[in-house]
Amino acid sequence: MRESELAVAKLPATLSLPEGQARAGVIPLHPAGDGSRHQFLFEHLTDTLVPRGVAVLRFDRRPSPDDEDIPFAVQADDALEALRLLRTQVGSAPVGLWAWSQGAWAAALAAARSQEVAFLVLLAACGVSPAAQMRYGTAEQLRRNGYGDGLSELAEVRAALECALRDPSCLATAQAVIDRYADRPWFALSYVPRTLDPSDDWPDMDFDPAPILAEVHCPVLLFYGEEDEWTPIEPSIDAWRRAAAKDLTVVRLPGTDHAPTLSGVHERSAISPAYTDALTGWLDRRFAEL
Repeated sequence: MRESELAVAKLPATLSLPEGQARAGVIPLHPAGDGSRHQFLFEHLTDTLVPRGVAVLRFDRRPSPDDEDIPFAVQADDALEALRLLRTQVGSAPVGLWAWSQGAWAAALAAARSQEVAFLVLLAACGVSPAAQMRYGTAEQLRRNGYGDGLSELAEVRAALECALRDPSCLATAQAVIDRYADRPWFALSYVPRTLDPSDDWPDMDFDPAPILAEVHCPVLLFYGEEDEWTPIEPSIDAWRRAAAKDLTVVRLPGTDHAPTLSGVHERSAISPAYTDALTGWLDRRFAEL
């Protein structure tokens, strides 16, 4: 393996190349909670694919000046900038995007924008809006922690937050709802701040992936953990299948959750062998066809 440090749109990056000519290239995109190019799934991807002749270009996600999410459109721009850079290293070999969780929205957006994206490999790819995903995920947190009787109140709290983010005139009313339920034992699982900040926003809260998925025409491999506590799996798969006709493969991973790891342990040693086998098998077949 040959490695070099470089930059993608001024963001620190690591390029890993096989010893011979690369037969393909992959650029991984980040989940919301980890913007490092050194995260364990990125490193596993590199160590698994580079010996198989696949170049991997990892870069740090763009930092947010206000500690908020980076807009999907900006993440997609950075992904396409990385693709252009990787293209200079692999020639005409196919280059695709790998993405986990939030990064899957950005990856789909990039693929819809550019036919240069030859394939997508997406983990926990949500087919509904971020707002709908958070309603599902927080409700699942309550269920799994024994607070199922608080689901209707949780729905009020999440609706209040969304209203305040969409319309600042809702702020006082939304804060009153939060004040009413803030002492509930499940409140920390709602992922709602105790005190709303009038300057907060969430530009991609109502991002609708359906029109984007319809513009994705490259082959797609989707992974879903059967125990995923954050992704509404069936609606997400349905959204991909309702989109324009494409080469779509769906893999369900037994014993895994939002990450492709076993026993709820999010570290490299717990990565499911079924994930690695399905990933390498699909890519080997794909590169033979492209």
